[in-house]
Amino acid sequence: MNLKKILVGIDGLKAKGNLDLDISNIECDYRKISDGGLFVAIKGYEVDGHSFIAKAIENGAKAVIFEEGANYQEFINNKNVTFIMSPNTRYALSKCSCNFYDNPSKKMKLIAITGTKGKTTTSFMIKKILEQQGKKVGLIGTIAVYVGDKLIKNSDRTTPEGNKLQEILDKMYQLGVEVVIMEVSSQSLKLDRVAGCEFYAGIFTNLSEDHISKTEHKDMNEYFESKMKLFDMCKYAFINADNLYTAKVPSLIKDKCNVQTYGIDNYCNLLAKDVTITNTYADFKVKIDSRNERVKVSIPGRFSVYNALASISVAKLFGAKTEDIKEALENIRVLGRSELVDNKLELKIMIDYAHTPDSLENILKTVKQYTIGRVICVFGCGGDRDKTKRPIMGEISGRLADYTIITSDNPRSEEPLQIVKEIEKGVEKTKGKYECIVDRREAIKKAISMENKSDIVIIAGKGHEMYQEIQKEKIPFDERKIVKEIIEELENKKKK
Repeated sequence: MNLKKILVGIDGLKAKGNLDLDISNIECDYRKISDGGLFVAIKGYEVDGHSFIAKAIENGAKAVIFEEGANYQEFINNKNVTFIMSPNTRYALSKCSCNFYDNPSKKMKLIAITGTKGKTTTSFMIKKILEQQGKKVGLIGTIAVYVGDKLIKNSDRTTPEGNKLQEILDKMYQLGVEVVIMEVSSQSLKLDRVAGCEFYAGIFTNLSEDHISKTEHKDMNEYFESKMKLFDMCKYAFINADNLYTAKVPSLIKDKCNVQTYGIDNYCNLLAKDVTITNTYADFKVKIDSRNERVKVSIPGRFSVYNALASISVAKLFGAKTEDIKEALENIRVLGRSELVDNKLELKIMIDYAHTPDSLENILKTVKQYTIGRVICVFGCGGDRDKTKRPIMGEISGRLADYTIITSDNPRSEEPLQIVKEIEKGVEKTKGKYECIVDRREAIKKAISMENKSDIVIIAGKGHEMYQEIQKEKIPFDERKIVKEIIEELENKKKK
């Protein structure tokens, strides 16, 4: 595509060199640039892309976008390359990519889901309902990228970088996708990864303490404001009326898009009544098409009711049939979200992505309601992330679980034992029984080996993740396989 066309609609650019170039690819990773490429230099938290401009040119870049304030004297005089200065190269990357792929978001209906919790489950719920309606649906999220049941790629982040996102959307359009459901993280909004996208509808599930760190958000206000950017891009908005933060959203965006609310406790457009939670499902009454319907969701917990309400809100927008909604929600299964692992010993072992104080408290309170025996909780906290939540989560597990095993999660660059000790400070405030086992596999083994059939083991924190991140290396770690291996070991031990 002609470089002039790629730059359309981006303000504040200053160029040196020929703009009448044919560009073959757009990249922010110099290693992926090929002949005739446009390299966009981005200053990251750890790596500055401006340091690799020379290498990008060596690899075939014919044009470079760099950020105002960067030291450009060393490369600007290269007459074979066009240089463009931008006030914000992250924004430029996304907008250029929209143009390069001919704005695929305008050709399909995009549904965006943002919030601290519930994004993944809600996205799968909507996908299942719309597929019941016969629509071809694409999904972009924390677990993976799908078109229908076909896995396109596994995800390394909730929302891809701007150029990769537009490439995925273009591929989905080529495959005949009508509706794309996207998890849109606060980071992707803050860092303009979704700039240029047009969203048919946006959902704000909830907001609670999370992602507050040097590399994410400085405080809750910035976290909230980043989420709010989504509603500058939406035609319709569906907002949780019961959450402290999201409850104030409708009044803030009423002039931007068509706003509707859902909830359990407060006045809203879609209200759940007569809620029942059991050990395998949640069900509730809700008005669909002027009739009160009993809806059953095959994921237990109050949070499942909120996720289902958000899904029903979107489904109604698409004119989904009541029976399709009910059937889809009753049969929903989501990797790492209140996921019960089948095993030969018929023990209750649940894997859940709970990695925040609020989500850990929710899952423990939910299972405690229906567990006859003990609730045994295995969890840790990620390294290089918000440290303040560690003792808080320790205190929650110490208070709610009958037995806590503190272990390692994704320690990243931090020392695992140090993270464990910080969690332990919270557990010590309670009278809860606990122990520390840094090795996560051994911690899971200990929990299962002490479990009776009336108990439940909650393995919290990693959910769908198939790895442990230690010192920048992702080591394979599928908790489902590990559980099954441990069960085999325990069975063999009994036979002996």
